[in-house]
Amino acid sequence: MKTTKRILVINGPNLNLLGSRERKHYGSKSLADIESRLDDQARQAGAELVAFQSNSEAELVERIQRAGRDKTDFIIINPAAYTHTSVAMRDALAAVGVPFVEVHLSNVFAREAFRQRSYFTDLAVGIISGLGAKGYELALAFALQYSKKS
Repeated sequence: MKTTKRILVINGPNLNLLGSRERKHYGSKSLADIESRLDDQARQAGAELVAFQSNSEAELVERIQRAGRDKTDFIIINPAAYTHTSVAMRDALAAVGVPFVEVHLSNVFAREAFRQRSYFTDLAVGIISGLGAKGYELALAFALQYSKKS
């Protein structure tokens, strides 16, 4: 019988450049910094955290599909630029049925008009936008206490 909660953190294109790209929007923490903090937070709660980043839409879709088979309990996803374009990732999330929170480092609603439309938000349990790296920590805290029965 499974007792450890398994949480998958998915990061989309260009998030591997965090810490060096457009700090005004994305802050100074690297993706490795964010993932390390999340891993510590998950371990303290007795959960397993798996992190995945890709610049490839196909790899992201494949990882989402695998989450439906590998007993992932919850997904935290920052689709990045695919937020506004990827019907394929949306369909994969709908197909696997794993609950998820959508996270964005910047406040997408205070940026360009095209960034204000997400293909994921209506499927998500919730969305966190504009809180920088702290948004991931808040999403993880929520994921740790989330129950499909809620």
